[in-house]
Amino acid sequence: MKQSPSFIGRTRLLVVATTLSLSLYSAAAQSQEASGSAPSLTLELNGTQPSEKGCRLTFVVANDLGADLTRAAFEIALFNDQGVVERLMVLDFRDLPEGKTKVSRFDLAGADCAKTSRVLVNSVTECSGKGVQPDACMKGLKTSSKAAITFGL
Repeated sequence: MKQSPSFIGRTRLLVVATTLSLSLYSAAAQSQEASGSAPSLTLELNGTQPSEKGCRLTFVVANDLGADLTRAAFEIALFNDQGVVERLMVLDFRDLPEGKTKVSRFDLAGADCAKTSRVLVNSVTECSGKGVQPDACMKGLKTSSKAAITFGL
């Protein structure tokens, strides 16, 4: 029995469409699985502004590590407009409840926001909480910036 060319064309089109749909569905499912299962601690440099002390950094922090943090602190490096490390300091975010987003501000005495080009998380100096591994904060750390200053690891 011979089939018409239009029937064969429609069959091929159906096979291609089905394969494409299954591929897209599989990719979306894997993406959701990956994003939903990885614990994270998100630090966003949300803004900078001059203050009477120097430069004020505003951070938005979200703890999705799966446990409350009783204390989280990070050593940061401040780079000047020449790309040279100007100073190292520890920013203590204190307690960060699980699933909570928190805003924290730090006034950096003597720092000039206009001459700061980059903020780097150098290390985690404190990451503690019930059932929290000391390296959880660094392993799950994700950084971003909405400020004109580059921020990252």
